[in-house]
Amino acid sequence: MPNPLTKLINPRYPSTAVGFEKGLATMVQLERGRSGSSSLRRAATVALPESLIRPSFDEPNIADPAELRAALSELATSAGLLQTKRWSVALPDGVSRTLILSLESQPSSKSELEEVLRWKAERGFSASLEELSISRERLSPDNQGRDRYLVVAARAAILSEYQDVLHSLGWRPGLILPRHMGEGQWLTTNGSKGDALLLSSSDGGFTAVVFRGKQPLIIRTVSCDPLECEDELYRLLLFYRDRRGGEAEKMGQALGRVLTIGEMMSKDRSCEIVNETLGTDLRPLNAADLGLQLSTQELSFDAIAAPAGLATLSWQ
Repeated sequence: MPNPLTKLINPRYPSTAVGFEKGLATMVQLERGRSGSSSLRRAATVALPESLIRPSFDEPNIADPAELRAALSELATSAGLLQTKRWSVALPDGVSRTLILSLESQPSSKSELEEVLRWKAERGFSASLEELSISRERLSPDNQGRDRYLVVAARAAILSEYQDVLHSLGWRPGLILPRHMGEGQWLTTNGSKGDALLLSSSDGGFTAVVFRGKQPLIIRTVSCDPLECEDELYRLLLFYRDRRGGEAEKMGQALGRVLTIGEMMSKDRSCEIVNETLGTDLRPLNAADLGLQLSTQELSFDAIAAPAGLATLSWQ
């Protein structure tokens, strides 16, 4: 079954990708190895002023486009990628919002389907669809047979801020997705059985995604302080256990992998909470577990996971 995320935008993907976060920009170029593994052909990161990019769904993000352009030009030069034209882009999670929309009943026509999805999307994103740039993909039905749709949205004006900076360098951004979707690619490409959990944290909280096969089953973005993360993770796991856990065990899909990205949540501690709540015996995944060979210890997997995940789509 094709990966639903690969249908969101133009399916011709480059092996180069750039990732943005508050205080950091990252570039990677991947090459495919044997047995489906991958390695970094080129990669570099650059620290950005904390105030240069302020990820937000509602407010302008880039304080000084000229300064960001200069930083990206320097970064691309150091990575040997300045002449590269085609890029995938991983945006900070705060820039966009991701929902899984379920339909309570089957619409009688295509126009009724569009009307229902529009109404649900406007409620879920708290914005008029005319203001948004939206990607939508139909998912497999839930356990009650209801149709589901994966919907990703960002305000068109804010998305243009990032696109304009890239265009000013002569680059063509194609695939543009939130950070957690790039990171989630590492859990959907190796063919392992069982559900997989991504925990992607930032200064304002974390995004949790449970994948079943190649599709997201649950997506939750939680805004919280660092001290509240453990309690919020526990609540999420209880929801999964009570709503999806029994179903997963019957299907032979019990949670079998945990990937934690970011500094707000300890990798070991998050796995401990998963094990205590679900009765599992899991350990945090690292780059080697996911088939990525890091040639240097100077680059952390956390920093490159999102753009590198998008770069893997070049051979899928």
